[in-house]
Amino acid sequence: MKNNQNKSKFYRVMYALFAGIVKVLFGIKVINAENEPEAGGYLICSNHVSASDAVVICYAFKKNQAHFMAKKELFKIPLLSGLIRLLGAFPVDRGGSDVGAIKKAISMIKDGTSVAMFPQGHRHPGVDPRNTPVKNGAGLICTRAECGVVPVYVLRKKNTFRLFKRTYVIIGEKIEKATLETLGDNAAITEYIFDKICTLGENTARELGVKL
Repeated sequence: MKNNQNKSKFYRVMYALFAGIVKVLFGIKVINAENEPEAGGYLICSNHVSASDAVVICYAFKKNQAHFMAKKELFKIPLLSGLIRLLGAFPVDRGGSDVGAIKKAISMIKDGTSVAMFPQGHRHPGVDPRNTPVKNGAGLICTRAECGVVPVYVLRKKNTFRLFKRTYVIIGEKIEKATLETLGDNAAITEYIFDKICTLGENTARELGVKL
């Protein structure tokens, strides 16, 4: 399995140029950075509050380039389409079952690449993520790619994004594929992953005194 520490040259240049600016703009503090695996070949799953979530997660993962499944509408915007493709994103149709995107994610993970997605599918600002629905794509990808999952919680006060306000990116311990294989179907796997994500946020919010 390839080690994804060898990020694309464009990504490395962009990261070096803009990481400091991104940290200040979004007030990022990474918690448990040591939980990021050394090599790729896994799925990153996170809650979803703001369009900036992908940016702050990419900032937090310093060892491996996270390739995001992004809504297809973004790839129809001139200039932005080319940029996000160079950054490693690929399109997904959130309105239905996008078999092509799922197959691409599985292939990338098997090839040693880290793929990132939001099980909720859509942004849910100002809402407790436990009260939001999730889609079963995460479970399907894990099953077919035979991979583990790194749960992430993007923590903000009242689950609301504002520039220059503190954003915590909490990286949880990797859920190994052996654990996921005992859970049954894709829906059960996805629910388990998302419960881990929510628990990360709740425990850290309690420790830091952040109101969700």
